[in-house]
Amino acid sequence: MNNPEPNNSLLLVDDDEVFRETLARALTRHNMCIHNASNITQAMSQATEHNPSIGIIDLCIGDESGLQLIQQLIQMNPKMRLVVLTGFASIATAVEAIKLGAKHYLTKPATVSEIIDALYSESGNADLPTTAQPMSVKKLEWEHIQKVLTEHQGNVSAAARAMGMHRRTLQRKLQKKPVKN
Repeated sequence: MNNPEPNNSLLLVDDDEVFRETLARALTRHNMCIHNASNITQAMSQATEHNPSIGIIDLCIGDESGLQLIQQLIQMNPKMRLVVLTGFASIATAVEAIKLGAKHYLTKPATVSEIIDALYSESGNADLPTTAQPMSVKKLEWEHIQKVLTEHQGNVSAAARAMGMHRRTLQRKLQKKPVKN
């Protein structure tokens, strides 16, 4: 790649190596200089060394929370444009990600064009359709778990105690993919 523009320096943080490398290759084709990381420590090291202006952050980075990384990156560079990309979406984590400084929150699978649009979009979409259908009980449970986890800074043991649930039960619930509705 020939000297990318500074605004094309992108930090990509995801613990799934195959997904991260595939997305990095696709983004490189869009004239972006990619700096990969698989955990928060690597991400902060890459951010310090390369000072990227944009980032794609996985919500669940192994046992670490992408929300914590968002906070650290925004403290380092308040103008950094961050997009959260996750397979474990919830209302609570979406709200917190935006409050902490992320510009957008996308659920996997997302296309490269959706990701790029989110990275460079300056505003929200008022034409986004709303649904009149209430959430299922399983989805409500997932949302509640995510809210309590957020309140306890991602600490599974503390969240389990707060919900009157055994820690292993909560861990099993968290390993399942959330239902769509």
